[in-house]
Amino acid sequence: MAGGPPVITFLSDYGLEDGFVGICHAVIAGICPEARVIDVSHLVARQDVRAGALLLATALPYLPVSVHLAVVDPGVGGDRRAVALRTGDGRRLVGPDNGLLWPAAQAGGGVVEAADIGRSRHRLEPVSASFHGRDIFAPVAAHLAAGLAAAEAGDPLDPSELVRLELPRPQVRDDGVVIAHALYIDRYGNAQLDAGVGELGDVGVRLGRPVAIQLGSGADHRARFVRTFADVEPGELLLYEDSGRRLALAVRDGDAAHRLGLAVDDEVWLRAS
Repeated sequence: MAGGPPVITFLSDYGLEDGFVGICHAVIAGICPEARVIDVSHLVARQDVRAGALLLATALPYLPVSVHLAVVDPGVGGDRRAVALRTGDGRRLVGPDNGLLWPAAQAGGGVVEAADIGRSRHRLEPVSASFHGRDIFAPVAAHLAAGLAAAEAGDPLDPSELVRLELPRPQVRDDGVVIAHALYIDRYGNAQLDAGVGELGDVGVRLGRPVAIQLGSGADHRARFVRTFADVEPGELLLYEDSGRRLALAVRDGDAAHRLGLAVDDEVWLRAS
């Protein structure tokens, strides 16, 4: 935001029961007190790197072009790198190099500059083996918000060496079937798929029409492709385009994942009914 205070967005799996989030806020305030911190979420499922990555990438278009701090780090204290990245659209991303930052970096125009910040002169000493959010990521993010260039945050790193997060891809078959995958299940039990409205149109499914749903288990279900929850009756299964522009399965006033026995990575076959 031109003329405004620097912004740091913060996403993690730290939860809210302990002091981890507050301590990171305090570290940031001690280095860059003028920074505004936007908490995207701290309720990412514990150690679920992919869920955190998807959440960050989905939120990115609505976040200011700023510093984005993300910590979902099951490999903390091991040999995974800690990194600071600069993207083509000017964003700076800080976090573990375990794939967490990769989808957001691609959404931000790709990585144009990277630094290994594991031994950054801006880290807090002594560095804990289990709380790099406090000792490495938060202080580096704060210094970036205060004006530090990404290249000065640590040792230069070739962007081609970054860990990439590989996601499944939908398939449109010649027999009129879209093979999608469950990417993410939210707290309501709605299942986000990796397919979009375009793939659905390729097999002749139109808004308001019924859709046959077949799961990898072989179970068959029937849903309607609608715009919103209010377009179906309570308890009815629906397929809709969610706020991230992906298809999602839901049950009005219910839990689709529970009803369908659906888990992340499960195949979901879609076809006109």
